[in-house]
Amino acid sequence: MSLCRIIARPTPSLPEFSLAGKTYVVTGGARGLGLTQAEAILEAGGRVYALDMLQQPSPDFERIAARAKSELGTYLEYIPSDVRETDVLNGTMEHIVRKEGRLDGLIAAAGIQQETPALEYTAEDANKMLATNVTGVFMSAQAVARQLVKLGTGGSIVLIASMSGTIANKGLICPAYNASKAAVVQLGRNLACEWGQHGIRVNTISPGYIVTEMVEALFRTHPERRAEWATQNPLGRLSSPREFRGAAVFLLSDASSFMTGSDLIIDGGHRAW
Repeated sequence: MSLCRIIARPTPSLPEFSLAGKTYVVTGGARGLGLTQAEAILEAGGRVYALDMLQQPSPDFERIAARAKSELGTYLEYIPSDVRETDVLNGTMEHIVRKEGRLDGLIAAAGIQQETPALEYTAEDANKMLATNVTGVFMSAQAVARQLVKLGTGGSIVLIASMSGTIANKGLICPAYNASKAAVVQLGRNLACEWGQHGIRVNTISPGYIVTEMVEALFRTHPERRAEWATQNPLGRLSSPREFRGAAVFLLSDASSFMTGSDLIIDGGHRAW
């Protein structure tokens, strides 16, 4: 009689991508890209505090929060917050550190969009755009970095920019938005250079067109854009928020430990034409 020997094989893993035991803040985390990236952090083992100016997050939020607790053994909490209110923002980061005893990084995904011809843009609208998309991103990063410096642990900060920060979108008239995203890319470089001495890495992600709830609403008004935009990159399609999950985990984790001051362009090749 022969005995079959069963050899246990180790589960394949890439430990440098793990976020287990770490805590992150995601601004703009109530829905869309921010919430999708928050879920990716949870799946990688991290805990997430999602900030957004909406009083209530999307219906998917509670489902993801429940999954974080029951299935993933981690934690997701929503904190209504406006990134333009800097005192509240700093207080929120202090609260998180007191509660968790640590803070490991940020995804700054909060932002707004407005499609208006340059000749018709008002100073009020332009200031609102820049206050949210530039100053709000800056102050979010600053609030997190202040805690990281105090803790002396370093960390990773990811700013959501856009391919629109380095191109002018054909058929989409949004001069203030594009200028704001160009500022985010440059802001990321400067913060990386200034905060590297504290072990804080800062990178940006520049997505191409993403089909989110807000974009779907835009397509209802301009249905022709769904097909037109898809023809503007070599892949011939638009992206979904899920296609940016890996980028978020990569930049927050030790898998990108020697990467800072960089802009990760994920645009389906839109800029390669």
